[in-house]
Amino acid sequence: MTTARAIVLGLLQGLGEFLPISSSGHLIVVPWIMGWPDSGLAFDVALHLGTLAAVAFAFWRDWVRLIGAGLRGIAAGKPFADPDARLLWYVALATVPGAVVGKLLDEWAETVFRSPALVSLTMALMGLVLWFADRRANRSAGETVSLRDALVIGLAQACAIIPGTSRSGATISMALFLGQRRESAARFSFLLALPITAGAALVKVPALLRSAEDHGPVLAGMLAAGLSGFVAIRFLLSYVKVRDYKPFVYYRFAFAILVLGLLLVRRAHLG
Repeated sequence: MTTARAIVLGLLQGLGEFLPISSSGHLIVVPWIMGWPDSGLAFDVALHLGTLAAVAFAFWRDWVRLIGAGLRGIAAGKPFADPDARLLWYVALATVPGAVVGKLLDEWAETVFRSPALVSLTMALMGLVLWFADRRANRSAGETVSLRDALVIGLAQACAIIPGTSRSGATISMALFLGQRRESAARFSFLLALPITAGAALVKVPALLRSAEDHGPVLAGMLAAGLSGFVAIRFLLSYVKVRDYKPFVYYRFAFAILVLGLLLVRRAHLG
């Protein structure tokens, strides 16, 4: 892994993690197109540390407020009385399905799922889901997330273990189907990113750092992911205040067609 490649992959990770276009799909397909060796799931997760820093920095005031409310609620013996405390517990609940599925399918995520053909399929299918969900966006809805909403959105997040699905795409789509506004759907998706990403990083990154002979490319990729991730967060929250998600739908379709076309060309060439 060269530093230049790590930076390119880091930029893709940061943009793809928060825009609903799938970071994992890009981290699989771009090296495949360029003829680079597969960096592996552990390196991909290391890049998530960069996006973890981005989302923590972008929402640090929210997390201070939520954690403070949660602690006060526990101390008062009323952990669910305050709306912010409830939101904290809902984020925790929504994280559980993804953590369980990630643990159960970890081996598949390292091998079977890292397929350009699978990415092409999931990019297209999730594009359809996002398109239908965006049509249901409720401009007048509030930002309240219910217990049911948190559980269902958490289940959607668990599907993102399949590359091309997109964690943000799945959670935003489900939030829109549940009647959330575009901006509030994105904000809840970004809040969910922190605990699930931190958990994955705690599991994968130590082994990667122990095995890597040169930490420079890993650190460069993480920095690139953090910077591009922060830009993506700010951009999407501003963009969806006045626009819809259709450009991301079109991008997903175009990406899927490109990958499918390359697969057919390479298969014909080998034949």
